[in-house]
Amino acid sequence: MDIGTWMEQARRQVDQWIDQDLASMEVQPGSVEEAMQYSLTAGGKRLRPQLVLAAGEYVGIPWEPLRPVALAVEYVHTYSLIHDDLPAMDNDDFRRGRPTSHKMFGEAMAILAGDALLTEAFVKMAELSTTAFEAGAVLRATHCLAVAAGRQGLIRGQVRDLAAEHQEISVEALRDIHLKKTAALFEACVKMPALLVGRMGDADALGHFGQHFGLAFQMVDDILNVVGDPAVLGKATGTDAGLGKATYPRLVGLDQARVLVDEQSRLALAKLDQARLETLKGILTYAQRRSW
Repeated sequence: MDIGTWMEQARRQVDQWIDQDLASMEVQPGSVEEAMQYSLTAGGKRLRPQLVLAAGEYVGIPWEPLRPVALAVEYVHTYSLIHDDLPAMDNDDFRRGRPTSHKMFGEAMAILAGDALLTEAFVKMAELSTTAFEAGAVLRATHCLAVAAGRQGLIRGQVRDLAAEHQEISVEALRDIHLKKTAALFEACVKMPALLVGRMGDADALGHFGQHFGLAFQMVDDILNVVGDPAVLGKATGTDAGLGKATYPRLVGLDQARVLVDEQSRLALAKLDQARLETLKGILTYAQRRSW
């Protein structure tokens, strides 16, 4: 199966799981569930849950037992987008081609919807079957996601990203920001399946992949904010410069940023078993080539 077909099948499966989960919430007009639904069903590639499923295949886990993990990472990601778009953060008006959550529901409901999604992610992790996975393994995977989403991961990265606005920082400092803000969640996505089956060597190799994948992904995002088409991206471009964001194109230029994307992509694959990396490599190639 070619990677485009695999990714489309995985995306449809994740969308179906999200729809089923939302149906169980009995979404009502004016409710926090309505705001959660609005952002969860706004589209998107479902890249993070796809990485969960691809890493599952790498360690021999079928898709269905990983449903809670796939949902959990998409809920964490969606929460982070809602909060990232808030006026106190990046103050974006559009996400995935339509008004951001705070534009639709107001700031208070947007904050609460993000909070609810983050909490719901750990409800999903608690639903992992202990008949399929040992309880200790479920705990390790849950801890992995919590660290990635919390003060040591995504939150610290966001704090440092905000602090770096309109500042001169080094490439090394920028790398550290993006290892936490972006790469930490990608790392958790690919490590958790291996942790669930006790494959610690694979967890290390997949974690290495996730870190470098995340850096490459963020570099491409930085490039797209300069040269991307807003109609294709579903959000405004040029916003990083307007906010004085520290980005790779700003620090090293567009051409060198593209060179760094290729370098991170090569590093991502370095520790993976060549016989099992086809799907992960395909997703990496897709993410790498979004800008050219």
